[in-house]
Amino acid sequence: MKIKSVKVDGFKNLKGVEIAPSSQTNIIFGENAQGKTNLVEALWLCSGVKSFRGTKDKDFIDLNGQRAVIEIEFENSFRTQTIKIAAARPNVRDKNVELNGVKLKTISKLFGNLSCVVFTPEDLELSKGSPDNRRSFCDLSISQIKHSYREVVSKYENVIVQRNSVLKNIQSGNSKRSDLEIWDIQLAKLGSYISMLRYNYVKKLNIFAKNLYNDISRGKEELELRYSSTVFENLEKREDFSGEMADEYLKRLSESYYDDMKSGFTQAGPHRDDIISYINNLNSREYGSQGQNRSVALVMKLAQAYILFEEIGEEPVILLDDVLSELDGARQDFVRSKIKDFQIFITCCKKPEKIGKDSKLFEVRSGKVFEIRNRGGD
Repeated sequence: MKIKSVKVDGFKNLKGVEIAPSSQTNIIFGENAQGKTNLVEALWLCSGVKSFRGTKDKDFIDLNGQRAVIEIEFENSFRTQTIKIAAARPNVRDKNVELNGVKLKTISKLFGNLSCVVFTPEDLELSKGSPDNRRSFCDLSISQIKHSYREVVSKYENVIVQRNSVLKNIQSGNSKRSDLEIWDIQLAKLGSYISMLRYNYVKKLNIFAKNLYNDISRGKEELELRYSSTVFENLEKREDFSGEMADEYLKRLSESYYDDMKSGFTQAGPHRDDIISYINNLNSREYGSQGQNRSVALVMKLAQAYILFEEIGEEPVILLDDVLSELDGARQDFVRSKIKDFQIFITCCKKPEKIGKDSKLFEVRSGKVFEIRNRGGD
């Protein structure tokens, strides 16, 4: 999968951007606050996933602008396609989204067409940071392969909100325990399905990440990733998410009822699960160094790209937003060597001293993008 052309105008500070990227490596450099990340974000939005920066609708268009347009052309093994996203004041929320000229209801409807993997400095905390980040990483990774999974997660989150509301009402005497039944039944089926898919994904993630970590540690350390469930003791070869698994889930909810009622929230379920990383059988969050945890984060993101490639049969586009500058030389070389066969967009502050002959160099200044002639190779 390759992006062939990019046009962006009015999205945040970007103005009149028109570039034809290299099918291999694209280096986007410039001072801070010039628009490098905005360009990467525009590409990411075309994948149908919400902004990795949490951009709100009101910030979609430049403060002094009235309209924003993002338009890209990309190709896969079968055909060339176009995506267009446009928004105008005063109703920025009502965006015009088109895929191959056909209007879609929302940006999220683009999901599953252009496949991207984005890696930001925040992702370097994936191993040691909040469990919520690892759950989100896992859910996005699964949904890129199984598109209907996003809707299941959304339904689960809504049911959790409703169940927690009933728990608080029970606390105040405005509801009774039997009022939970309708929510528990839904939660058990949805939660069992999510747990099953997450467990199977982490199993595959572990295979790729283990091999990658063996490379980055030069065989000196062994990595293992495990899915930690707050409901199920064993998820190996479990498939009956609407039968036996749901029954087991309901039993767990019953056992934790009094604790849930006292706290006012549901304490067991996929919303409380985690991916635990072990280096030489020791929990890396507790015992790993910063360097080790960064290496774990790196291989998890690389494994995500490899699995996506294997599952959809197309190389996803790799977006590296100011990540390499956060890594030492050895880890920079490692990342480059593992993604050299993908189309890559890399942002950085300084112009590199040398780039590959099939790479392109773009400088961003005050929201405008200029292609710099590549005068040589490595």
